[in-house]
Amino acid sequence: MLVKTYGSAVFGVNALTITIEVSIGSGNRYHIVGLPDNAIKESLRRIESAIQSAGLKMPRQKIVINLAPADIRKEGSSYDLPIAIAILAASGQIDIDEIDKYFIMGELSLDGGLQPIKGALPIAIQARTAGFKGFILPKDNSREAAIVSELMVYGMNNLKDVISLFTKTEQHEPVIVKTRDEFFEKVNAYDHDFSDVKGQENIKRALEIAAAGGHNLILIGPPGSGKTMLAKRLPGILPPLSLQEALETTKIHSVAGKLGAAATLMTERPYRSPHHTISDMALVGGGANPQPGEISLAHNGVLFLDELPEFKRSVLEVMRQPLEDRHVTISRSRLSVDYPSSFMLIASMNPCPCGFYNHPEKECTCPPGVVQKYLGRISGPLLDRIDLHVEVTPVAFNELTSVVSGERSEVIRNRVIDARNIQYQRFITDHKLHYNAQMSPNMVRQICQIDPAGQALIKKAMEKLGLSARAYDRILKVSRTIADLAGSDAIQLEHLAEAIHYRSLDRDSWSG
Repeated sequence: MLVKTYGSAVFGVNALTITIEVSIGSGNRYHIVGLPDNAIKESLRRIESAIQSAGLKMPRQKIVINLAPADIRKEGSSYDLPIAIAILAASGQIDIDEIDKYFIMGELSLDGGLQPIKGALPIAIQARTAGFKGFILPKDNSREAAIVSELMVYGMNNLKDVISLFTKTEQHEPVIVKTRDEFFEKVNAYDHDFSDVKGQENIKRALEIAAAGGHNLILIGPPGSGKTMLAKRLPGILPPLSLQEALETTKIHSVAGKLGAAATLMTERPYRSPHHTISDMALVGGGANPQPGEISLAHNGVLFLDELPEFKRSVLEVMRQPLEDRHVTISRSRLSVDYPSSFMLIASMNPCPCGFYNHPEKECTCPPGVVQKYLGRISGPLLDRIDLHVEVTPVAFNELTSVVSGERSEVIRNRVIDARNIQYQRFITDHKLHYNAQMSPNMVRQICQIDPAGQALIKKAMEKLGLSARAYDRILKVSRTIADLAGSDAIQLEHLAEAIHYRSLDRDSWSG
């Protein structure tokens, strides 16, 4: 007897319908075809034990299992459940009337329990798109899949539960998630607030500008000056995620298996902080079975690279293309997948190996030339993609012990939102542009026009401070963002002067 069940395979952040065909005939061997990997080939041992634990029998006949389309490689253990259900249906042990109306996915334990799977959200979206009635999957993934409306999602604990659903011996209720209500209830909840930060007003201002214009930023300062603490608070002043952004972000984390058992739609902007020992594949994504890397997990959020010069040169260089294109392509001989990677890069570094170059109180012990060599670990093309360079100085004792709270993140965020709304109107005809940092050089010339006094100021700054030519466009972009925060239609001299101040690493005198 031939029976078909339906599951899915995830490629990139999208899913494809997979048909599981099971035929039982005369003979005594098991065959799995359709380009299965080792995890799928081993599944029959798990399935046999799970079926026996459910009080049913594994057929002692020839079983042929085909995973179609047969020319696409299938990977992972999440096909255990649809194969088991198809075997039971083909052997006449359960009713087959409704099997073809559901997507079925899940990994089986030997005792019949269901283990969570990766990519439940994109699979649920594919199930609705393909016109299926519902989606049966492990309970740990049920709230994640229930985000998708117009799809009946059943979260099951074990194989017995799934069998009882089809045999109608038990009543099972679909999981309901009020996506919009939960999203808007939690969208403004953040653990870290700028009101906790003592002093550092100039750094807060720089982070506000970075958030308003989507600019990349690097913090340079001695150990203990607050670089990491400040970076952690940046997501709290970024505009709230829209529903579309939240869905995109959740899909990526679902594919990577980063969502918890009770997770639904992500409401906070991601904040990723990989260690400097990370490999280039872990950062941008890849592997034999391509998975999203840290830059994709930071999509619509912040990627924080602490101690930037300590990262391997090859790791930093692979970020250059995603920083420009806002997506990364992972190519293999048989397939090519795209992952979105529109993130803000926030980096930090010590000014030298000992950490105390330019420190107001402690003396730098580095030999001559070491500071420049240390900075040279970061390539010019990568620095070219970082708009703001900010020097962080230690907090004075009187500021550190002050009982006066700083400005709350909510207040700063409102100013950022107002500036982003101005940019939204500015780029409303170009769907690829959302904020000032994404402007091309041609657009900078059109939008960031300055008067003769402003041109004279930039010329003087480049000559006296030794600013590089690449700093020119960056200064104009940042000054446009500062003007947006001030609600000014034109870029004023004070906006230019502040933008010039944020180009520390372009000064010839910075490293002596």
